[in-house]
Amino acid sequence: MKRNRIIAGVAAVALVLVAAWFFRRAEASTGSPYRIVQVERGDVEMSINSTGTLKPVTVVQVGTQVSGKVTELFADFNDRVTRGQLIARIDPTLQQQAVREATSSLGRAHADLERAEQEFNRNKTLFDQKVLTESEFNTSEYNLAVSRASLTSAEVNLERARQNLAYTEIYAPMSGTVVSENAKQGQTLNANQQAPIVLRIADLSTMTVQSQVS
Repeated sequence: MKRNRIIAGVAAVALVLVAAWFFRRAEASTGSPYRIVQVERGDVEMSINSTGTLKPVTVVQVGTQVSGKVTELFADFNDRVTRGQLIARIDPTLQQQAVREATSSLGRAHADLERAEQEFNRNKTLFDQKVLTESEFNTSEYNLAVSRASLTSAEVNLERARQNLAYTEIYAPMSGTVVSENAKQGQTLNANQQAPIVLRIADLSTMTVQSQVS
């Protein structure tokens, strides 16, 4: 009899627990599915991941217009340089010899022109006096024209030789940072086929990113 009462009590407790569980579940299912918050103003942001290459907008390749050995380098990798700064020097021996030779040729051209002018003036007087034939006078006139052309050519050659001598000193064409060093001190550069690159200078104040974004 006592055993039956215990079983009945346990069953009653289980029934109460089951009823309570169903009641809470029903109460939860009848609640609002929405969440109510205060409206605020803000920014909508979206982030993406990408990889790319960071490069300067302006990069200048500084080369040499004359051949020769690099005797001095005044800038190195990662150095800051300014526009007009001397950054390298090429051995000027050959260019100095070319200037002396062109100067000598110009002096000879002046002497030849002076002689041609004197001969032309003398032959013109003789031609006016009917002493010299027209063919002989034309020859002296031609020699004078050739001497004048030779003088002009000698002046151009001297100017070219002086300019090549000036090219042995290489200056920075812009302000920036040396991002690569392509020549070493003592290295011989050959500018006959193409202008060898000595340094690369970049303006790192303005950069660009080259990347692919999905």
